[in-house]
Amino acid sequence: MPPHALWFTPDPDAAKLLAEDPFALLVGFAIDQQVPVPKAFIGPYVLKQRAGTLEPKKLAKMDLGPVFAEKPAIHRFPGAMAERVRELAAVVADEYGGDASRIWKEAKDGDDLRRRIAALPGFGEMKIKSLGAVLSKQLGVKKAAALAPEHPTLGDVGSLEELERYQGWKRAYKKAAKGA
Repeated sequence: MPPHALWFTPDPDAAKLLAEDPFALLVGFAIDQQVPVPKAFIGPYVLKQRAGTLEPKKLAKMDLGPVFAEKPAIHRFPGAMAERVRELAAVVADEYGGDASRIWKEAKDGDDLRRRIAALPGFGEMKIKSLGAVLSKQLGVKKAAALAPEHPTLGDVGSLEELERYQGWKRAYKKAAKGA
């Protein structure tokens, strides 16, 4: 049974939206770059409030720049991330009929799922693995298990306390990588 919330941000309404709306989850991952995890994953909730929708078919046709730039900005690079989300919405609208869950529900196997996620704007290897971990460990998508890495990811975060531990691990990992 899927969780009632994905605690990638401390805002309970945003955490609930991430668990309920597959496109919101994709938006959070798409903008999870050069901002703290909680900032990225509250983004879909703020976007929905400001734009009035998270429906991919509608977002794909909107100029999201002003929505992302409105203070406080959804992301530190509002123009670039607004365009990335608009492109993501267009892919989900055009290729999946506006239903983001079809990306994993209709994937034939783990390799097909990897290919589908990799084709999304802004989804490189790290996001493929992290989203795969969330799909497998949190949402019960069995074919995503092969995508999940051995190290901790957001797939291992089931509470705000675990989010804090994950962020601490991530900071230590980045610090060690810089020193190497």
